Amino acid sequence: VQLQASGGGLVQAGGCLKLSCAASGTIFSINTMGWYRQAPGKQRELVAHIARGSTTTYADSVKGRFAISRDNAKNAVYLQMNSLNPEDTGVYYCNFVVRQGLLGTPSEYWGQGTLVTVSS
Repeated sequence: VQLQASGGGLVQAGGCLKLSCAASGTIFSINTMGWYRQAPGKQRELVAHIARGSTTTYADSVKGRFAISRDNAKNAVYLQMNSLNPEDTGVYYCNFVVRQGLLGTPSEYWGQGTLVTVSS
């Protein structure tokens, strides 16, 4: 299973970006899909995740500004980021928990990361 993330870039504070991540390979089902980020010099942290039933969870720092969504038909997850501020700068990674067969054990996969830079 490979995850391909896209949509990062340079944006001014107050601006918006939309990240996308799609999975390819042998996939029976995808449980949770999520976005994590790692700022320079900091540990990777959860930004948001969405369960198969579309229940969402957000980090406190992004609540009300970011929205996660998924398209199960496309094995894809999206992150709409609004009202960006410099503290949102970092490499954003998508994360999927994938089951490759009916009786398969779910496994975790990571995308390659996409850089988001917010200038003040």
